[in-house]
Amino acid sequence: MKARIIRIGNSRGLRLPKPLIEQAGISDEVDLQIREGSITISRVEAPRAGWADASAALYRNGGDDLLLDQHQTRFDESEWEW
Repeated sequence: MKARIIRIGNSRGLRLPKPLIEQAGISDEVDLQIREGSITISRVEAPRAGWADASAALYRNGGDDLLLDQHQTRFDESEWEW
């Protein structure tokens, strides 16, 4: 698809058709990168996206055990007081 670059103040801009934006899942914020003479526009993923699912999978697989009891130090055994 071809598009025309337009002047916006001192900058230049590109108008993207709404169906193209919706199909790419792009919202108000995007990530721009230069790759081999091209500008790549990507959607910005939410911080910590997928953490809840990863945590649930860790729990299901028994990987959420605390490691503190397995790695006690001399301080833990003799000097620490509750």
